[in-house]
Amino acid sequence: MEGQRGWRAVGACLAALAVVLLGATPANAIADGLAVPDGRYGFAVKLTGVDIPVAGGGTRDSSCSGGLVSPHWVLTAGHCFRDTRGNRVARPVARRTVATVGRAALGGSGGHDVRVVAVRQHGSVDVALARLDRAVTDVRPMRVSRVAPKLGARVRLVGYGLIRATARRTPDRLRTGLFRVTSVTRTEIGMSGVEPARTTSACEHDSGGPYFTAGPNGTATVVGVVSHGPDCPHTGADQAGRIDTVAAWITSVIGSDAAPAGARPAPPAAATHAPGFRMPWAAYLGVGFAAVMFCVGLAESRRGRRARSARSRTGSPSRTGSRGRTRGSGGPGGGRGHGGGHRRKAPTRRRR
Repeated sequence: MEGQRGWRAVGACLAALAVVLLGATPANAIADGLAVPDGRYGFAVKLTGVDIPVAGGGTRDSSCSGGLVSPHWVLTAGHCFRDTRGNRVARPVARRTVATVGRAALGGSGGHDVRVVAVRQHGSVDVALARLDRAVTDVRPMRVSRVAPKLGARVRLVGYGLIRATARRTPDRLRTGLFRVTSVTRTEIGMSGVEPARTTSACEHDSGGPYFTAGPNGTATVVGVVSHGPDCPHTGADQAGRIDTVAAWITSVIGSDAAPAGARPAPPAAATHAPGFRMPWAAYLGVGFAAVMFCVGLAESRRGRRARSARSRTGSPSRTGSRGRTRGSGGPGGGRGHGGGHRRKAPTRRRR
């Protein structure tokens, strides 16, 4: 009996330590992605709409993702701005739409919260531009790709979307994952998860999030924006709005709103490894061994306390398996797509 109690104590201790160790790793999102450290990918944007009209009356709040392409303009998905009938519109649809720029942790300091005052829709590609009411001059914008990505090319995605299709709240930190180009059509690019898992995939509220490549100096070049796909997480491809085919339109809208010479560059971001905390295997083994020794010692200590307590009551030595102990002796016991962004149903595909 006493031996069983001791081993149960060891098991409970190890389980608790496992929870602590696993909890030290970042929560997955973009589904099955990684948390972005502070200071990385400052061009990433969260678009939050407050009081979006809904069919039949009433309002709701929602959000999309996006990326800064000039001091005044954010690139995102066209379906992030839709009226109550589901039509894309060239205007903000919420009573107030705010772009959060340059802040990986939404509850952190730094970065900017800027109002969206105008929207431009491309029309044939699921791409839109949102104009900010003031310039963001301390973040280097993304470059706009003018070349179609090659099949098999690796690109990175950043977004503020859900971690699962069934989740009720978006995470409070930017997430990222690595993807492979699996198809290219006139208007869309297929993107399949590669790292940290084959199930890494865009999710709701990632709509408009940029897929990009990174140069050696840290400058990102956007090749697509999240458009639609299956419920996350999943293997296989999501679809992105293709950017190189609309690059001339983007340039015509942005005009002379170019990045100022003094804009702070983003830290270098190689597109071959996903950032985020990863404990080396040797460290896991060391911590695991120490945890086992700690738990075994704790169990032996409890057995000793119980034996001393029994001797103090009976005046005779206690044997393992003796009955009649009191328990606890030796101490006390003890959102969907922004702007009409509920996923729009399509055959086997869903808007993000």
